[in-house]
Amino acid sequence: MTKPFDMALFLSGVLTGSKATQQRHLRQARIMQAAIQQRWQRDNPWTWQLKHLRWFLTQYLKDHTDATRYYYRLTALLLWKRLGRVRELLM
Repeated sequence: MTKPFDMALFLSGVLTGSKATQQRHLRQARIMQAAIQQRWQRDNPWTWQLKHLRWFLTQYLKDHTDATRYYYRLTALLLWKRLGRVRELLM
């Protein structure tokens, strides 16, 4: 039996800001993780590719408000920063 991936531990090095902001990023990262897991069976951000985040931001959030998509983009940047791939995401 494997342990579930700990998103809080994964993001602990890059989370900054108020406690509410940190909790929002963690909540959104877990939602992203669940959606990508359901679609591609990849629950670990270390196995994600750029296409997974692009799908989440464009297709999964297509019916959400601009503000919601903006905050998820910030969370995606944190995830990619933690993975050391920020340059790839911004291109």
